[in-house]
Order: sequence, then C-alpha cells, then structure tokens
Amino acid sequence: MSYDIYLVGVGGQGILTLADLIVRAAVRKEHPVSFFPTKGMAQRGGFVKAELRLGQGGVGPHIRENGAHLVIAMERSEALKGVRYARPEGDFLLYGHVWEPTAVMLGEAAYPSLESVLETVRGSNARLVYLDSRELPKIDGVYVAANIFVLGAAFGNTTLGEVLDADKMTEVVQARWPRGAKRNVAAFDAGLRVRGTS
Repeated sequence: MSYDIYLVGVGGQGILTLADLIVRAAVRKEHPVSFFPTKGMAQRGGFVKAELRLGQGGVGPHIRENGAHLVIAMERSEALKGVRYARPEGDFLLYGHVWEPTAVMLGEAAYPSLESVLETVRGSNARLVYLDSRELPKIDGVYVAANIFVLGAAFGNTTLGEVLDADKMTEVVQARWPRGAKRNVAAFDAGLRVRGTS
C-alpha cells in the first residue's frame, strides 16, 4: 500500500522544504518513503516539483498520471502541471499565489484566470481544496511562512492527516528550526485550523 504526493510550485516557495518535512514525519512514523525532487531554473520563479511515495508499492518515487493521492500546488499557473497526476477521488490542494512568468510580465503570454484553473482541477475529479493566498495569516504583523501554513492545511483538509500524524509533524517542524520553532508551529497550527473552499 502506498500514498503518493505530487508537489509543484516555483522557486522561493519552499516546495522542497515542504517535501523534506513530510519525509521526516514519515521516517518518525517508520513509514517507508521515497523522494524525488526536480528543479527548473536555479532562480526565484523557476519551476520546482517533488514526488513522494509513502509506504510500499511501485518502483521508485515517480508518480504515474492519475496516480497521486494528493497534489499540492503552491502557485496558480503551475497547478496546471499537476492536474494530470491527480487521482480521481484524490485530493488537490491549491494555494492561489500568483507568480507571473517573464513572458506574462512582458505581455507575450496570458496568465490563466483563477476560474479557468479551478475548472481544470475540478475536471480531474479530484477533491479540490482552495486556499486564497490573500488570507495568509500574520503573527506580530508579519506573514507566516506560506509553505508551513499550506502543510498544516494539507493535514487538516486532505487525507494526508490520516496517513501521517499532525503531532509528529509539529515535532518535525520544531526540530527543523529550533530558533524559529514557535513561529513555524503557529503557522502549521493556523493551517490545520483553516478550511479551504471547493
């Protein structure tokens, strides 16, 4: 039995850190885990993805089309790259951050509307969980880390919370950044409490 996770976004969003935290939580629960990261351009805004497999099953961590139990997309247009991996009846968590590519900024390409992206995700027959990036919470007037917030939302809104333990993840977050533990745990807890829209 395996649980496959496909994460996608752009450089600077902490996609690979998010994946690393999931790996660490799986290890703490003694789950077998495979992790395959991919980076695009080595700069902020370049394509980044990660494929994770928790448990046994398949060969290696590569996820087949329509095979991911959970897709987490941290950027609106990049979410379209994850749709073909979404399993029907699986979960698709979309954090609606917008990072316009150079071609869009130069007026050479159009950026997809939120409605068109949501419609495409719904067409995969995955269960959509949408988080509005404008509602990212603040602590002491400063926005929390979006990737940690989204991780909490994944635990609170998708089947990831049935596969891994939120308390173990809290321990992982505390251990990963001892000096920033309080702030990062608060970001994770805020995500746990939020309820995404469909």
